[in-house]
Parts: sequence; C-alpha cells; structure tokens
Amino acid sequence: MSRFEKAFGKGHPALICFVTAGDGDTAANLDALVAGGADVIELGMPFTDPMADGPAIENANLRALAKGTTTRDILDLASGFRTRHPDVPLVLMGYANPMVRRGADWFARAAKDAGVDGVICVDIPPEEDSELGAHLRGEGLDIIRLATPTTDAARLPAVLDGAGGFLYYVSVAGITGKQQAAMDSIETAVAALKARTKLPVAVGFGVRTPEQAGAIAAVADGVVVGSALVELIAEHGNAAPDPIRDLTKALADAVHGARKDIA
Repeated sequence: MSRFEKAFGKGHPALICFVTAGDGDTAANLDALVAGGADVIELGMPFTDPMADGPAIENANLRALAKGTTTRDILDLASGFRTRHPDVPLVLMGYANPMVRRGADWFARAAKDAGVDGVICVDIPPEEDSELGAHLRGEGLDIIRLATPTTDAARLPAVLDGAGGFLYYVSVAGITGKQQAAMDSIETAVAALKARTKLPVAVGFGVRTPEQAGAIAAVADGVVVGSALVELIAEHGNAAPDPIRDLTKALADAVHGARKDIA
C-alpha cells in the first residue's frame, strides 16, 4: 500500500498542507505541519513566475529565491523530511521549468531518491504528459492532476489518464488564497468527479480557516491549505513553526472530525 493510500485510508478526510521550500526554516516548518496533524505535505518549488499563485505564495517564492534556494536544496529538504517522517506522503508542487531544465528523467530519479511520493506540475497539461508524467511513473512516482470548475466532461478523461495519488480539485477559477467557492458548487463538483474516478478528491484554493476546511471535508476526501500557512511564515519568519503547528492542529481537528464514514 502506498503512502497516499494509507493517508486517505485512515477513516477520515485528509488534511493536505503546503509550504514553500526555502521560505523560513523549512525543515522546522515541515515538522510542525506533521506535529499538527497534516496527513499529506506539499512542498512548493520556488519559481520566478508562479502564475497560479496569489500574493502570499508569490511572495514566499521571491523570499526563497532571494535566499538562493536551488532544486538541490529542495531535494535535500525532501530527503531530510523522508528520514524524519517515513510514513507521511510528500508532494513536490511547482512549475515545469525547474522540473525539466536538467531533463525530466533526471528530475524523476532525483525526486524518487529523495523519497518524494508525487508531483504536481501546474503548467504542463495532461495532453503533454510525455514531457514529465511518463518519467515520474517510470520511477514509481504519482503525477497528481488538477481539475477546475472549467474542466468539462469532454476533457476530464484526459486529466484522469495517467493520474495518481489523488485528484486536486481547484475550487475557483483564479489564483491561490484570494477567494473561496460556494459550498454548493464544491459539493456538486466533488460528486461529479468521484463518479468518474476512484482516486481520492481533495479540494483546495481559498481554504483559510478550520470552519471552511471542516465544511469542505464533509463532502471531499481531502482539503488543501496553503496561503494561510505561508502567511504565518511571512509574519513570523524563523519563529513560524509554533504558529504553523497550532493552525495545522485546528485545521486537522476540523477536517478529521468532519465525518467518520470514509473507508
């Protein structure tokens, strides 16, 4: 059984938490997420043009790049995380340029060697899967795909083809951290997606509070929170781990307690 299968098979919805590599004391921030109860971790790969991200994560990218954070640094963070947390799934999330500039085959091998479980690449569409997804699957990693409110029934099969780990439903047509979709639209979308795939469906973008996370967890298999955590790093710098742990615990309590009927 994969780490993803275990994370989504605990009998409750999964909390998925995001921070940017190189922003603040990343290793300590990752440990704080686990201590707070996160089930899956997304580690952002900083990039100069994060087109899908709002101001909070964009600024985190800039802070990390200003410190000189490299792909090697990110892989070292991943390797250290895997040593400390052998059972928690780790996802690298980012954009194509840092992932393929040295070759997609190199990146897939390096990510596997670092203990990464899956990759989200925001700007390689499923129709271009051979650019990265095939290399990841060849190394036993999952390519985690994004579905959006504009993903219609005609395109969904392409999104699902070759996807693994979980399906990430981007609940708003926009950038991270700025707004949240209405619950009725999320519930309708999740039901439609779950009718077409056996992958767990996790919902993200615009989720900031335990109350919002708990409401989404009542209908989804997982909830993704990023900007609210990244803002704590902007506010507290290297002292962010304690506030991160506290917010993560509040989010985890809400998500894990939302319903008890997931097998």
